Amino acid sequence: MNKPSEGRIVWNHSTHIDGLIPILEKLVKYDGIRTITPAVLSRSRSHSPKMRLKVSVPTYGGYKLIARCGKSVQEVFIITTLEKPELESIIAKII
Repeated sequence: MNKPSEGRIVWNHSTHIDGLIPILEKLVKYDGIRTITPAVLSRSRSHSPKMRLKVSVPTYGGYKLIARCGKSVQEVFIITTLEKPELESIIAKII
């Protein structure tokens, strides 16, 4: 995080989980993260009392993350050159 990042957030949806956007704005500043795209928003039966962001599966050029808060769940796609442990470490620092 020494220099300004060239990463960006893609605004595809008008609705997001409460508290997700500030986390993504911090995440996109890290070197190696190119694009963050919040995607499908849905409801779950279980309840998560606080915001959680988990690296789910690898995708072409990055990873899919699952954001959870309350009964809301949202997929987030990240295009990055970082490895999974590095990305999980950065997410842990931010949250």
